[in-house]
Amino acid sequence: MNASFMIAAPTSGSGKTTIARGLMALLTQKGYKVQPFKCGPDYIDTKFHTAVCGRPSINLDTFMATPEHVLELFAHYGEDADVCVVEGMMGLFDGYDRDRGSSAEIARVLDIPVVLVVDAKSAAYSMAPLLQGFINFRKDVHIAGVIYNKVGSERHFKMLQEVCNDVGIECFGYLPKDAALEQGSRYLGLDFSSEPDTQALTNLLEAHVHWNALLKLIVPTGGTVNSLRGNCEFPQGELSVLIAQNAESFTFIYQEAVGRLGNVRLFDPENDVPDFSGIDLLYLPGGYPEKYLEALVANEACRRAIKDYAERGGRIQAECGGMMYLCEQIMTDDGEYPMCGVLPYSITARKADRKLSLGYRRFVLDGKEYRGHEFHYTQFMGETPQSVVQVYNAKNEPVTTPVFRYKNVLASYTHLYEIIG
Repeated sequence: MNASFMIAAPTSGSGKTTIARGLMALLTQKGYKVQPFKCGPDYIDTKFHTAVCGRPSINLDTFMATPEHVLELFAHYGEDADVCVVEGMMGLFDGYDRDRGSSAEIARVLDIPVVLVVDAKSAAYSMAPLLQGFINFRKDVHIAGVIYNKVGSERHFKMLQEVCNDVGIECFGYLPKDAALEQGSRYLGLDFSSEPDTQALTNLLEAHVHWNALLKLIVPTGGTVNSLRGNCEFPQGELSVLIAQNAESFTFIYQEAVGRLGNVRLFDPENDVPDFSGIDLLYLPGGYPEKYLEALVANEACRRAIKDYAERGGRIQAECGGMMYLCEQIMTDDGEYPMCGVLPYSITARKADRKLSLGYRRFVLDGKEYRGHEFHYTQFMGETPQSVVQVYNAKNEPVTTPVFRYKNVLASYTHLYEIIG
């Protein structure tokens, strides 16, 4: 039986990503097989998890997938791991509709303990009512303990330990206040170019966190997850798929979507010319193509090959950055950059035009419902183009996000949870 726990927090910005990633790295360095998971649709934190654990990080999301599927994912990917570490999202009880879809809901589904990361930089005994509230708010969510973040001194930590003693919760340690550990941000999640030093982080966690105690947090014997382990077989599909893949320009892929495909080949649109022989589908995932426009423009042969493939009726699924790549051009403050020209639209990434579009999305196409997530600042130039279907958010409200179909091309700003077969 492996150790399993969730790292969550009362609010965003408490430091749960820093501590979750650091614990994953520390336990991996100690020789444990660590299986990382991420609550919600985030596809950047998962890349940091994968980098430090050497195993793909898996999204657990109860809007894009059923609770039963989330259980199966956890059991399947965690079966041979020594430790399963789930990083929460936002605040513990923050979901798309009150606590629906929240980290707390996923903890309930998996029946795993939660370790709260609490930012204590400006408080001491006032932590008591905060923790008391989280402990007692939902009895079906087990708060196993606390890791304090941004602790100013040993004296400060002793005061915070007194809080844990008084409210009857375990204190697993703390992370001292250190400006070097602050995470940068860009668009969504973290900035790859300013990743804090992992070794410095693991050294601090080893010195100040009782990581051995965390390994005693396990899924209850006979629990649903344990009953599924050894019985979950995820059959691969039969599609042969060519996937655009690059460190940042085409990188946002849900691991589970790829895991269920058949034959998969990769190519880099910045450097390669794709070979479409024997493939059923070209998949252009999201990323940051607007940051690498010169390289994409320079590889004209790739752009021309993709346009020819689309015009011949080749099947393409393009999401967010992938959709932008299929458009006529992307405009920035530095100029206009021609793209593949499959879709007759222009995208603006100019600072003056930046506008956040964010949220879960769902739509029905050919009688089947698809779900995903949208997060971008780029926009269409001019009016938003007409969609072939009506798209809705998590509260069933219509949104203006368009879905395009041209010949056998399906494109949208929405990152879909599954690759359409």
